Amino acid sequence: MIRLIFFFLTLVYFSTGVSSNEKFKVLKITSELSEPWGMSFVDDQTLLVTEKTGDIVRIDMNSGNKHTIEHNLDFYYYGQGGLLDILYKDGYVYVSYSEDRESGNSSTSIARGLYNENKIDFQNIFQAEPPINSGYHFGSRIVIKDKHLFASVGERGKGMIAQDITNHPGSIIRINLDGSIPKDNPKFIDKPTWLPEVYQIGVRNPQGMYVSPFDKKVYISNHGAKGGDFFGEVKFGENYGWKIIGWGGKNYIGTKIGNGNAWEPGFTKPIWTWTPSIAVSNIAIYKGDDFSEWNGDVLVTSLKFRTLYRLEFENNNVKKEHIVFEDDIGRIRDIEINSKGEIFLINSSGSASLWQLSKY
Repeated sequence: MIRLIFFFLTLVYFSTGVSSNEKFKVLKITSELSEPWGMSFVDDQTLLVTEKTGDIVRIDMNSGNKHTIEHNLDFYYYGQGGLLDILYKDGYVYVSYSEDRESGNSSTSIARGLYNENKIDFQNIFQAEPPINSGYHFGSRIVIKDKHLFASVGERGKGMIAQDITNHPGSIIRINLDGSIPKDNPKFIDKPTWLPEVYQIGVRNPQGMYVSPFDKKVYISNHGAKGGDFFGEVKFGENYGWKIIGWGGKNYIGTKIGNGNAWEPGFTKPIWTWTPSIAVSNIAIYKGDDFSEWNGDVLVTSLKFRTLYRLEFENNNVKKEHIVFEDDIGRIRDIEINSKGEIFLINSSGSASLWQLSKY
C-alpha cells in the first residue's frame, strides 16, 4: 500500500468484542481534524470532510495531506450546529449545515455547488422552516437515490413540532437535486396538508442515513432521548411517532414519553432499537470484497459508547448484533465505504483523525 510508506501514519491493533480470534488493524490516515462531521469520496484517492467548526477539507488518501476548500456558506457554529454532512455526486457537492438566519435563529439547510479543489460557491436548495433559536438536534444526513436527494432534519429540541405538518423540523425531506419538488411526494398523492418537501415525519434527531446497495431502500438511524435510539426504514408518507412515542426511551428527567409505549399501531415501527441509548451517529450497509462475509450487514457508529456495531441484516430484519470494536478511536462520528469496499471512520473531537479499518 502506498500510504504505508509515510512515516506519520500509525497502526493500532485490537481484538473485536465478538471473537478473540478475529483481529483488525486501524490505520490512521491523517489527524488534526477539527470536529469532523461528514465524509464523501470524490474518487478513491480524494475524500471530502466537513468540520463542524466551518471548514471543508480535501484529503489526499495516498499521502494523508489535507487542503482546505474555501466556501461561502453562512453557517452557525453553536451547540450541535455547524457544517454537517457532505455528499459528492456527478461534479456537484451537497452540504447540510446549520444556517445562520435572522435574529439569532437557525435552520437545517442544504446547499449545492460545483466541485472545485480550491473554492466552492454554494447556493441553498433547501431551508427548514421555521428557523428556530436553538442549538439542538439539527440532524442531518443526506443521500441521493434515483435523482432525488433525501435529508434528515432534526426537531431542534422542540418535541411535538415533529408532528406539525406545517413545519419541516422532525422530518425526512425529499427534493430534486436542484431543490425543486418531486411531483410524487406525499403532498401530491395523499397528504395534501403536508409541506411539499416532506416525505416522512415524526423523527427526533436522525444523524445517519444510507441507501442500501442491495434493496435500494433508504435507511436512517435516529437518536432517542434517554433510550430509544433506532435503526429503521424511510417510508413514503409515514410517521415514526415522536414525541407521541419514544421507542422505549424516557425523558431525561425520567418521566414517560406519551403513554410510555415503545411503539403504537399507526406509526412506523423501527427495525432495531437501543435502550440505553448508544448515541447513534451514521450508518452504512456494507458491500465489498474486503469484508465479504459482512455483505448486506449494517455498520453502526456510536458516539456515547465509542463503538462500531455490526447488525446481521436480512429480509428487513436484524438477526444479531455484534461489536466490531469499542473505545479504540474515541467517539465515532461517521463511516464511509469506498468503491473497493475499504472502510473509513472519523472520530469526533477538536483534534480528530481519519482511520481505515482492515483485517489483521
